[in-house]
Amino acid sequence: MLNYIWAGLIIFSLVFAVVSDVRDLTRDTYRNGDPLPVILFFPEGYQSEARRQPVQVRIDPATYRAFYRTEKAPDASYTGELVQFRTGRELRFARDVDVPEPLATIRRITSPRENDLRGTLQTLTFVSDSLATAAVLFAPVRFVRLQAITDAAFEFARTAVTLALGLIGLLALWLGLLRIAEVAGLVRHLARWTRPLLRPLFPDVPRDHPAFALITLNLTANMLGLGNAATPLGIKAMEELQKLNPRPDTATNAMVMLLAMNTASVQLVPPVLLMAIMGAAINELILPIILVTLASLIVAIVAAKLLGRLPAYRRTDPLHTEANNQHDQPETNA
Repeated sequence: MLNYIWAGLIIFSLVFAVVSDVRDLTRDTYRNGDPLPVILFFPEGYQSEARRQPVQVRIDPATYRAFYRTEKAPDASYTGELVQFRTGRELRFARDVDVPEPLATIRRITSPRENDLRGTLQTLTFVSDSLATAAVLFAPVRFVRLQAITDAAFEFARTAVTLALGLIGLLALWLGLLRIAEVAGLVRHLARWTRPLLRPLFPDVPRDHPAFALITLNLTANMLGLGNAATPLGIKAMEELQKLNPRPDTATNAMVMLLAMNTASVQLVPPVLLMAIMGAAINELILPIILVTLASLIVAIVAAKLLGRLPAYRRTDPLHTEANNQHDQPETNA
């Protein structure tokens, strides 16, 4: 179901982007092919032999509004430079200068790296040695929103690959340590020690099952803010619970409870990322974080228990009866 939702959102965004871009082309929002009238002021006077020279760019507000059919107006002047080539002249605004729409979009599309608005001078008529009128032609801009969606898709794909490669090492490390603990018998002993605490929350899991130890390790890692360590432990715990699932296509109550507790786990130590961002200021948030996450954990446990009792979500598996029977039988030592 979730895949259909994502597919629907992607299709909707593509349709919206195409419709918006076609509307911009029809309205000629960016005035492709039409030069914008500007006034150039040369503080040091115009030097015909200089390749680069500073310039102040002035755009008449009334002319700008009529040209782009917008209510926004430019600033009184902008700092820039005039670059002269053998084949012509190019006007470049200063980097990161605050320009109104649609000039901001034109800059973002045509000069994403330098982030400076630039265009070719079509005409240059001097009124005096330091003042001239000109018309600047910007590069054509089309399919802005469709290009933005494409760029975002590639950016998130790159992020996903980077994240996946980073998790490979963490998964290998923690799963390897977990395997060593299993062979050494630590997981079995940890399951016995934590059974009295977790048994009321996971009544469907048999006694001394390795899932108890994995659940404990997963919740402990979450409480200590070790999210990267909690991920492989949570996956391993789910795998153990899945082995007990008589209906593999449906989550058991124990799996739902683990997911709820994992999502709303108590945070005794703030996450590493938050500590890196806030630094020493994180000390003021430790108590509120503990109280809020404790409340969220209680709500998650109560919600999982209550929903599990509703007829629409209730499961009566043979596993539940068998686990309860094992729980009722007294332990015997060989």
